[in-house]
Amino acid sequence: MAETNTVLWTTGRRKTASARVRLVPGGTGTMTVNGRDYEEYCYEETLQRIVLAPLQVVEATGQFDVIALVGGGGPNGQATAISHGIARALERHNPEWRSTLKKAGLLKRDPRKRERKKSGQPGARKRFQFSKR
Repeated sequence: MAETNTVLWTTGRRKTASARVRLVPGGTGTMTVNGRDYEEYCYEETLQRIVLAPLQVVEATGQFDVIALVGGGGPNGQATAISHGIARALERHNPEWRSTLKKAGLLKRDPRKRERKKSGQPGARKRFQFSKR
Protein backbone atom coordinates (compact mmCIF):
# COMPACT_ATOMS: atom_id res chain seq x y z
CA MET A 1 0.00 0.00 0.00
CA ALA A 2 1.23 3.48 -0.85
CA GLU A 3 1.94 6.23 1.65
CA THR A 4 -1.17 7.96 2.92
CA ASN A 5 0.01 11.45 1.93
CA THR A 6 1.07 10.55 -1.63
CA VAL A 7 -0.78 12.42 -4.37
CA LEU A 8 -1.67 10.17 -7.31
CA TRP A 9 -1.91 11.43 -10.90
CA THR A 10 -3.68 9.28 -13.49
CA THR A 11 -5.34 9.66 -16.87
CA GLY A 12 -8.75 8.36 -17.88
CA ARG A 13 -10.11 8.30 -21.42
CA ARG A 14 -13.37 7.63 -23.25
CA LYS A 15 -14.06 8.30 -26.96
CA THR A 16 -12.41 11.72 -27.50
CA ALA A 17 -12.66 12.82 -23.85
CA SER A 18 -9.51 12.80 -21.74
CA ALA A 19 -9.37 13.41 -17.98
CA ARG A 20 -6.30 14.08 -15.86
CA VAL A 21 -7.23 13.05 -12.33
CA ARG A 22 -5.38 13.95 -9.11
CA LEU A 23 -6.33 11.82 -6.11
CA VAL A 24 -5.34 13.14 -2.66
CA PRO A 25 -5.64 10.49 0.08
CA GLY A 26 -6.80 11.58 3.52
CA GLY A 27 -8.84 14.46 2.17
CA THR A 28 -12.26 15.75 3.06
CA GLY A 29 -14.07 14.15 0.11
CA THR A 30 -14.28 17.25 -2.11
CA MET A 31 -14.43 16.72 -5.87
CA THR A 32 -13.70 19.45 -8.40
CA VAL A 33 -13.88 19.17 -12.18
CA ASN A 34 -12.25 21.95 -14.21
CA GLY A 35 -12.26 24.22 -11.13
CA ARG A 36 -15.99 23.72 -10.45
CA ASP A 37 -17.79 21.44 -8.00
CA TYR A 38 -18.49 18.08 -9.62
CA GLU A 39 -22.24 18.35 -8.88
CA GLU A 40 -22.34 21.60 -10.84
CA TYR A 41 -20.18 20.26 -13.70
CA CYS A 42 -21.96 16.89 -13.96
CA TYR A 43 -25.43 18.41 -14.00
CA GLU A 44 -27.42 15.16 -14.29
CA GLU A 45 -27.76 12.58 -11.53
CA THR A 46 -26.71 9.78 -13.90
CA LEU A 47 -23.45 11.59 -14.71
CA GLN A 48 -22.79 12.11 -10.99
CA ARG A 49 -23.35 8.39 -10.35
CA ILE A 50 -20.88 7.50 -13.14
CA VAL A 51 -18.21 9.76 -11.60
CA LEU A 52 -18.75 8.42 -8.06
CA ALA A 53 -18.93 4.72 -9.08
CA PRO A 54 -15.26 3.80 -8.38
CA LEU A 55 -15.31 5.35 -4.91
CA GLN A 56 -18.59 3.65 -4.03
CA VAL A 57 -17.42 0.24 -5.26
CA VAL A 58 -14.40 0.25 -2.91
CA GLU A 59 -16.41 2.03 -0.16
CA ALA A 60 -13.98 4.96 -0.05
CA THR A 61 -16.43 7.84 -0.45
CA GLY A 62 -15.21 10.85 1.53
CA GLN A 63 -11.68 9.49 2.04
CA PHE A 64 -10.10 11.20 -0.98
CA ASP A 65 -10.04 14.64 -2.56
CA VAL A 66 -10.43 14.42 -6.33
CA ILE A 67 -9.30 17.16 -8.70
CA ALA A 68 -10.01 16.46 -12.37
CA LEU A 69 -9.16 18.40 -15.52
CA VAL A 70 -11.18 17.09 -18.43
CA GLY A 71 -11.52 18.11 -22.06
CA GLY A 72 -12.88 16.84 -25.35
CA GLY A 73 -16.01 14.86 -26.03
CA GLY A 74 -19.41 15.41 -24.48
CA PRO A 75 -20.85 15.14 -20.98
CA ASN A 76 -21.19 11.33 -20.95
CA GLY A 77 -17.72 10.72 -22.35
CA GLN A 78 -16.19 13.19 -19.90
CA ALA A 79 -17.96 11.61 -16.92
CA THR A 80 -16.78 8.15 -17.94
CA ALA A 81 -13.23 9.44 -18.50
CA ILE A 82 -13.20 10.92 -14.97
CA SER A 83 -14.52 7.62 -13.58
CA HIS A 84 -11.80 5.69 -15.44
CA GLY A 85 -9.10 8.01 -14.07
CA ILE A 86 -10.39 7.72 -10.49
CA ALA A 87 -10.51 3.91 -10.76
CA ARG A 88 -6.92 3.78 -12.02
CA ALA A 89 -5.76 6.05 -9.19
CA LEU A 90 -7.56 3.95 -6.57
CA GLU A 91 -5.93 0.82 -7.97
CA ARG A 92 -2.49 2.44 -7.70
CA HIS A 93 -3.24 3.59 -4.14
CA ASN A 94 -4.32 0.15 -2.96
CA PRO A 95 -3.60 -2.83 -5.26
CA GLU A 96 -5.99 -5.00 -3.21
CA TRP A 97 -8.90 -3.02 -4.70
CA ARG A 98 -7.94 -4.12 -8.23
CA SER A 99 -10.18 -7.21 -8.28
CA THR A 100 -13.19 -5.25 -6.98
CA LEU A 101 -12.72 -2.45 -9.53
CA LYS A 102 -12.07 -4.92 -12.33
CA LYS A 103 -15.18 -6.94 -11.50
CA ALA A 104 -17.23 -3.72 -11.71
CA GLY A 105 -15.68 -3.03 -15.15
CA LEU A 106 -14.17 0.31 -14.11
CA LEU A 107 -10.53 -0.35 -15.07
CA LYS A 108 -11.22 -1.21 -18.72
CA ARG A 109 -10.90 1.63 -21.19
CA ASP A 110 -13.92 1.50 -23.49
CA PRO A 111 -12.38 1.26 -26.98
CA ARG A 112 -15.51 2.24 -28.93
CA LYS A 113 -15.11 5.40 -30.97
CA ARG A 114 -17.13 7.18 -33.59
CA GLU A 115 -16.61 5.70 -37.04
CA ARG A 116 -15.48 8.19 -39.66
CA LYS A 117 -17.61 9.24 -42.61
CA LYS A 118 -16.42 7.73 -45.87
CA SER A 119 -16.24 9.68 -49.12
CA GLY A 120 -18.88 9.00 -51.71
CA GLN A 121 -21.60 8.25 -49.18
CA PRO A 122 -23.74 10.31 -46.77
CA GLY A 123 -22.47 8.82 -43.49
CA ALA A 124 -20.18 6.25 -41.91
CA ARG A 125 -22.30 3.27 -42.98
CA LYS A 126 -25.29 4.74 -44.81
CA ARG A 127 -25.29 4.48 -48.58
CA PHE A 128 -27.07 6.62 -51.15
CA GLN A 129 -30.36 5.11 -52.32
CA PHE A 130 -29.90 2.47 -55.01
CA SER A 131 -31.84 3.06 -58.23
CA LYS A 132 -32.22 0.10 -60.56
CA ARG A 133 -33.43 2.22 -63.49
